[in-house]
Amino acid sequence: MDKMDHFDELQEFLEKRQYRSLKDAFTDMNEVDIAQFITDLESEEQAVIAFRCLGKEQGAEVFANLEADVQESIINAINDKELQEIMDELFVDDAVDMLEELPANVVRRVLKNVAPEDRKILNQFLQYPDNSAGSIMTAEFIDLKEDMTVEDAIKRIRRTADEKETIYTCYVLDASRHLMGIVTVKRLLLSQDDDLISDIMDEDVMKVTTLDDQEEVAYMFSKYDLLTIPVVDKENRLVGIITVDDAVDVLEEEATEDFEKMAAMLPSEKPYLKMDVLTLFRNRIPWLMILMISGTVTGSILGRFESAFMAFPLLVTCIPMLTDTGGNAGNQTSTTVIRGMAVKDIEPEDLFKVIWKELRVALLCGGALGLVNFIRMMLLYRDHSLESFTVSIAIFLTVVLANTVASLLPMGAKILKLDPALVASPMLTTIVDAIALITYFLIAKALLPI
Repeated sequence: MDKMDHFDELQEFLEKRQYRSLKDAFTDMNEVDIAQFITDLESEEQAVIAFRCLGKEQGAEVFANLEADVQESIINAINDKELQEIMDELFVDDAVDMLEELPANVVRRVLKNVAPEDRKILNQFLQYPDNSAGSIMTAEFIDLKEDMTVEDAIKRIRRTADEKETIYTCYVLDASRHLMGIVTVKRLLLSQDDDLISDIMDEDVMKVTTLDDQEEVAYMFSKYDLLTIPVVDKENRLVGIITVDDAVDVLEEEATEDFEKMAAMLPSEKPYLKMDVLTLFRNRIPWLMILMISGTVTGSILGRFESAFMAFPLLVTCIPMLTDTGGNAGNQTSTTVIRGMAVKDIEPEDLFKVIWKELRVALLCGGALGLVNFIRMMLLYRDHSLESFTVSIAIFLTVVLANTVASLLPMGAKILKLDPALVASPMLTTIVDAIALITYFLIAKALLPI
């Protein structure tokens, strides 16, 4: 049975009020799939009922994977005791993610139903800036002392592991909670019981600070194949760790935001099917309005060269091909450069290297496109060799200029501390169209008797 058929069966249990069958079905399901099923339910009442069919521990896991609006609906529907049970089971990073998305009145109620020591930790985490390492870390990690033996360390792991998000890497702290080193569970199991932690720990620790950018931290996971990374304060005291699942979430969020910006849309954190028509309208209309108005530049350029159209009508038929070719070449270059910057292959100081490389690529691409176009036009329009040459030269120069601009704009945005995705795709296409037309008609004016 595929997932959709299984979801249909669960929906049928709900509609027929066969809650025991629904609860039994949830028992064998993955928490992420259950969260998807509950999120996809159209009725808030059904979502709450389905959630209440979950056991205590499974319910907390599912709750952490729900969309913010569904979490809010469930919080508003359950009593304080049920809310307290959920919060007791949630890991700190999941709780922080939830609280950052909820309205202030709901946050107050949630914090009121959290144990005092947990409330203190949550308030501390909520003070970290959005998009910082501190905002995505968790406080549930295994900490050890340098003077512990391996046997003592394993006993501590067994005693506390159930409350921790991950146990594969343990963090060695001194009396002031300064990070002294790390030791993996594998290393502990392969060591003698009476070995000291200080003798087997790795002191060369890769770490980040609470204020480091979360995208930079997520990149470190990708580059160094990490499962966790410790987060320290300015005095090197361990305050939390970031796990790979949170890093993956960050990379997905950042990629989605870049795609939306490259498509000239305002970023949105809600899934497509959860957004109403007015929200989609508000996300799209600002850039569409800007691009429409900026498109009048193209019209004014065409108006200035109206005499060329009258004298050589063939030039007009080649305009779509010319602008499309320039736009496509520019988009290829900008996508390559933005991707290179995203994975740290390209740094701002590589600006001139990038421009020089793209210039050489453009010369080859532009030359090939211009040559093929000249042959094509000579086969179709044998009596228009000068126009064919004019169009082909324009294509060559358009590709060269488009690649240069497309490499310069994202790099320039990065140097100015702006998001390179803002200057990609639609905006770039508008700029390249204007450059292509100006180049085209200036060449036509120079080579043809206009």
